[in-house]
Amino acid sequence: MFAVLKRDFKSYFNSPIAYVLIGLFMFLSSYFFNSYLSYGVSDITSNVVSDMSFLLLFVIPILTMKSMAEDKKNGTEVLLLTSPARITEIVMGKFLALYCVFLIMTGFTLIFPIILTVFGDPDLALIFSSYLGFVLYGAVFVAVGLFASSLTENQIVAAIIGFVGLFALYTIRYLASYFSGFLYDVFTWLSIADRYNDFMNGIIDISSVIFMISLAAIFIYLTVRVVERKRWSQG
Repeated sequence: MFAVLKRDFKSYFNSPIAYVLIGLFMFLSSYFFNSYLSYGVSDITSNVVSDMSFLLLFVIPILTMKSMAEDKKNGTEVLLLTSPARITEIVMGKFLALYCVFLIMTGFTLIFPIILTVFGDPDLALIFSSYLGFVLYGAVFVAVGLFASSLTENQIVAAIIGFVGLFALYTIRYLASYFSGFLYDVFTWLSIADRYNDFMNGIIDISSVIFMISLAAIFIYLTVRVVERKRWSQG
């Protein structure tokens, strides 16, 4: 697992993709931060982090599109599939490599609450809950993107599948308004955006934490199953 993690993590920074995505993410996040600061908006950090979640709809599919798809295209997937390593370890290594890049990208944005703390008196509990929600949210998005990448060898197609999947997760709460009764309750319960908004409001609900971790685990499991099926076909 750690060998795959190390290899994939290095590969992201051996190409421009990680630098471009991190730079673009920071540029837009800084723009949001400056805008809220200029207008004197309260709870600046939670508002910025909320906007950052929207950026992930575009950043994560691009970041994850090569994770599995590139191995297929380069033929290195065969080496992975025939290696003695367990499929779960390979997939987890890839997930952790992607998640580390995501955490580095997130880490740069900590400059915003640091600035607010130096020059003001922000709500530190709200900042903590906002970032906790964001890193959990990011874990789900990375897992979905990794799953999308396992479905095809075409990176562009992987990015499109990833975006569609993430967009569906992001907007599922709006479907609830078209239903009532049981279906309304189901769509509301499945809404990751509503759970994320709770974190932005300073509410740390253990059920939401478990939900996001479980959702990420489900997509990692689905990725493992896709790769296992390919190993069986290879054998």
